[in-house]
Amino acid sequence: MQYHQDGFRPGDPRRARAVATERRDEVDVLIVGCGPAGLTLAAQLAQFGDIDTRIVERKEGPLEVGQADGIACRSMEMFEAFGFADRVAAEAYQVSETVFWRPGPDFVLHRADRIQDVEDDLSEMPHVILSQARVHDFYLEVMANGPRRLAPDYGRTLTGLSIDRSRTHPVTATLKSPVGEETIRARYVVGCDGARSAVRAAIGHELKGASARQLWGVMDILAITDFPDIRFKAAIQSADQGALLIIPREGGHMVRFYIELDALREGERAAERGVTAETLIAKARAILAPYSLDVRQVAWWSAYEIGQRVCDGFDDVAEADRGQIAPHVFIAGDACHTHSPKAGQGMNVSMADAFNLGWKLAAVLRGQAAPALLDTYSEERRAKARELIEFDRDMARLFSERATSPEAAAQFQRYFQKHGRYTAGVETLYEPSIITSDGAHQALATGLKVGMRCHSAPVIRLADGKPMQLGYCMKADGRWRLMLFAPDPDGGEMDALCRWLQDDPNSPLRRFTPEGDDSDAVIDVRAVYQRTHRDMSIDEAPALLRPATGWLGLIDYERVFCVDQRDGRDIYDMRGVDRERGALVVVRPDQYVATILPLSARGEITAFFDRFMRLAREA
Repeated sequence: MQYHQDGFRPGDPRRARAVATERRDEVDVLIVGCGPAGLTLAAQLAQFGDIDTRIVERKEGPLEVGQADGIACRSMEMFEAFGFADRVAAEAYQVSETVFWRPGPDFVLHRADRIQDVEDDLSEMPHVILSQARVHDFYLEVMANGPRRLAPDYGRTLTGLSIDRSRTHPVTATLKSPVGEETIRARYVVGCDGARSAVRAAIGHELKGASARQLWGVMDILAITDFPDIRFKAAIQSADQGALLIIPREGGHMVRFYIELDALREGERAAERGVTAETLIAKARAILAPYSLDVRQVAWWSAYEIGQRVCDGFDDVAEADRGQIAPHVFIAGDACHTHSPKAGQGMNVSMADAFNLGWKLAAVLRGQAAPALLDTYSEERRAKARELIEFDRDMARLFSERATSPEAAAQFQRYFQKHGRYTAGVETLYEPSIITSDGAHQALATGLKVGMRCHSAPVIRLADGKPMQLGYCMKADGRWRLMLFAPDPDGGEMDALCRWLQDDPNSPLRRFTPEGDDSDAVIDVRAVYQRTHRDMSIDEAPALLRPATGWLGLIDYERVFCVDQRDGRDIYDMRGVDRERGALVVVRPDQYVATILPLSARGEITAFFDRFMRLAREA
């Protein structure tokens, strides 16, 4: 974490200098909804003191209990970018193994198998379980520490939304608030207001899909049991009582049960069944028999029906008009896709929606990118939502199928294991677009796949010998990254590229950095060398990698890394980087690999950014 570049300042370094908030009835971005999508988006936009953001929520206060709890590896990587992954890990339950229980030949439950939950080197981050309310708390803290001191306005319900593209603030939102009706004009509005989204209805979209008519219950309990795997994630398929998924919760005692109930009749809704907490307890006991279950407290419970639905559009632009007009209203999270909670994807995918959108809104609002960049949000995230729906449909079906034979019962386990990378959130692949190339030079770094998240690996920072993950320098600050991997031997390619980036008027750094800003204000350059940190000195690095920063002109010592060879394999081996040629890896602000190029590809790197970036003098 860097600070003091603009002079010594005591106190919490996470708390930015405050910037005065301007008119609250006229903003750059209005976020409707304080769920995981809304708070992720607000936390991202809160990093920019020059962007006016408001976030409103119909509930009277922040979430306290219940709802989602599974946090995928990819979400933990994102939390690291916001600066609170370590705090989540400290509080959370870490999922290490998953156990599978099903009836044996005597029809009595037994542990059939156990698997490692997260495969080796899938991510440096674990899969953890923590209350959604605590995740919200961390996001609220990030927002409050930003220069605008952003905080939600609770008790406000959206009652109307209109768009007039001739205005500088085209979207007008009407809210019912504690003091009466309130009108807010915004340049952009993002609906993160759940499955019954008022924003989605206002722009004429709807969730489409079908219900599986399968009723499930969920409860967080404090209980005493002789079931031996109560502190493991456990998938249980009984002979004739249905299925149960056990998710241990944080704190060492609480567990969450997902409990299969009876199928709903045609047209019947979950609320009509009259499910109670006692209903769920009785069903859980029947599934777990012959093991006992003595529930001492139910912290939270609910009943729901499985349904997989996805919206036909994620913004206010019809496909026939795409490219002709720019979107100004977006939806994210449950407002545009709903599914069962058992695969642990709801909160994670919702946050990923917002992380995808946040930096794009910031880039357009700050004049760094053309409005066409915003079209990529719907394009990228709608494709991911459709994949999620298909995955969830198969997962829900297999989970509920009766264990009529060992082979049939094992099918769910094989599916679960096969799709572990997907549930970890690391399999997202964005197709080629204006911000993602076709991967023509993928061979230069085979383990950093174009269109997928930039898979971190251990390195050692040259200036101070600190072992760390390379991905931890990719913060949620809206900047692009050029990650330069040096060849060995280095015949001057790194020096030549750095001189060009620093001095040539046609380089991306010169073209897109506003006059007077630090050279890394828009594009951040980092480098990895194949030499060890004991065989290289920081003054050997090109001047670009030791830039002056802040108004005091202090030297930034944290841009150059060397290989970490302590485990016998370094980042070049782990991520398939060509040792002889090196590589230039361009990483998007949301940590996805945009393109990979040779170190000599001057024209190609300029042409890539020219597709969507605005020249600094045009901003």
